[in-house]
Amino acid sequence: MRLVTAALLVETARADFDDAPEELAVARRLIAGHFDLGEADSAELLASAEARADAAVSLFEFTRSLNERLDEMQKLRVLEMMWRVAHADGRIDKHEEHLLRRVADLLHLTHADFVRLRHATAND
Repeated sequence: MRLVTAALLVETARADFDDAPEELAVARRLIAGHFDLGEADSAELLASAEARADAAVSLFEFTRSLNERLDEMQKLRVLEMMWRVAHADGRIDKHEEHLLRRVADLLHLTHADFVRLRHATAND
């Protein structure tokens, strides 16, 4: 679950085609906090996630494993972390929003949850 979740955060950081260092910094911090990892372990996981994202063919390969193993609250937490990464550079790009909408749909989350999490994470 760690690698798949981290890969989705990497995908979010890359979605706007802008290498904003603050997005990857937020992703690293979220990974460390969510999985209770130290700095070295979270950096290693993020590097592995970047390689996994590079090799991915579709989002389905990530969301399928999350759907198999996570309950609704855990899936909402993943989407929340993705929103936090998207907000890290101070703006939401249309490509980021599209990615998060697709992931929410693939995780069988409601549009209301998608919007609620977007707004809940906007002021952080």
